Amino acid sequence: MGFVIDTSTLDIRPAEPADVPALTRLTHELGYPSSTEDEVTGRLTTWTGRDDLLVLVAASGEQVVGVAALAVIPYFERPGSWGRVVALVVDARTRGLGVGRTLLAATEQAALARGCTNMEISSARRRVDAHAFYRSVGYVDRCDYSAKFFKELTT
Repeated sequence: MGFVIDTSTLDIRPAEPADVPALTRLTHELGYPSSTEDEVTGRLTTWTGRDDLLVLVAASGEQVVGVAALAVIPYFERPGSWGRVVALVVDARTRGLGVGRTLLAATEQAALARGCTNMEISSARRRVDAHAFYRSVGYVDRCDYSAKFFKELTT
């Protein structure tokens, strides 16, 4: 069962060390159940205090109900940068209430403030609900236009 939140009073702010338990829970909801609080603490430490990396949380009162992580990547072939949402997850109990929309809009504003001219979000094909959400907020699936290749690196 969900709970009611007022998105007009939703607090969007940079993640803090005290948010780690909620961030770990949200990471599990995103599909990474083996992430531990120690690992999330290390990642948050790496991402904190940098202009090119940002972790935002959406909080309703004391309850963290969403997280978004933004990486700013400079273009090499032209001026400017582009933003990449590397993680976006909203507590399952609050999905459909506008948390994701508010959190993503704040992430886009942060990207604009950092000189980004475009945004990218990648998503596994199985996440059809997420894809519908991304389309509803103006993102376009460009897989017919641009291929994305991935390679696992091992030492």
